[in-house]
Amino acid sequence: MALEDSEFDSFEEPEIDSFSDYTGDSFKGSLILADPSLKEPTFFQSVLLLTEHSMDEGAFGFIMNRPLGRTVGELLTEEILSDDHHKHLSEVPVFLGGPVNREHLTFSAFGWSEAGEELQYNTHLSAAEAVMHQMEGFHIRAFVGYSGWSEGQLEDEMEAKSWITHKAEPEVIDLSKVDGLWKLLLRDLGPWHKLIADEPDDLGLN
Repeated sequence: MALEDSEFDSFEEPEIDSFSDYTGDSFKGSLILADPSLKEPTFFQSVLLLTEHSMDEGAFGFIMNRPLGRTVGELLTEEILSDDHHKHLSEVPVFLGGPVNREHLTFSAFGWSEAGEELQYNTHLSAAEAVMHQMEGFHIRAFVGYSGWSEGQLEDEMEAKSWITHKAEPEVIDLSKVDGLWKLLLRDLGPWHKLIADEPDDLGLN
């Protein structure tokens, strides 16, 4: 049976307001998803947590869905970490946080507050601080590099529709959801984005 053109109207690309979660102050604590049109390899289908943001000082964050398939124990020997720290942190997964300062590895702690329904995080932790947060029940990740924007740069990229804001969700710290995280969050945005999320990946980009 042929479909009338009007039946496809609801699946046209919507005009998403990239600033829909903007408080006029800061995107700090929000997620940003790479727009489906963003093909740059580092950020293709990426989900970032903005840990800092202001109009005057720019933004800072980490890619949450770029695991490197390595652990801290594989990258840092006991000569670098103390025996006790190595014992606690050796199995911590290492992620690519972004294109800046890839020669540095830092620890971050993440948790989800059921009461406040919000993501809790603490970044730039020392090994000792990471162990302390781990013992308090937080999820620990190590990041190589970070993502950063100078004053006004992120806002310009949002105006160019390179990014889509999304509230923080508990799935962002679930390691079992990492591989499909971008698609999972994109589906929340409506029928057109669900269609995009369910399309096969462009194998030529791998």
